[in-house]
Amino acid sequence: MKSGDDSVDKPVNLVKLCVGAEAVEDLEGWQAARRAADPDFELRHVTRMWPKREAELLAGGSLYWVFKGMILARQRILRLDEVIGEDGIRRCGIVLDPDVVRTAAVPRRPFQGWRYLAPADSPPDLRARAAQEEALPPELSAALAEIGVL
Repeated sequence: MKSGDDSVDKPVNLVKLCVGAEAVEDLEGWQAARRAADPDFELRHVTRMWPKREAELLAGGSLYWVFKGMILARQRILRLDEVIGEDGIRRCGIVLDPDVVRTAAVPRRPFQGWRYLAPADSPPDLRARAAQEEALPPELSAALAEIGVL
């Protein structure tokens, strides 16, 4: 969204369920395996809908991943690529930075597809040291987040 004479859009983020993954390590492992198998592999999540707020996403936005009802990680969005499926339908390939950044745990109810996530509503990144510590069980993280401790 542009404000006044600003030529740069303010960033907005996306949030998406990480389907098939139980934990952040599952996402990291899958992505590492794909890169190991193909050095030219770009991390790209293909989605049916093209974001209408493309400029805001590309102004520094990230894709926040939900694991078992909790936002736990994010990846910076590098660009959006057009992907034409075998059915001839145009889709959006969200190209992601390979660096998976762990975030504070924030509960998120199930939803389909992706949703916009305002920076003010996005969980903060964990400190590097905290990200290396053993994670709390998801149920405990959810309970602490609900009462505002995390």
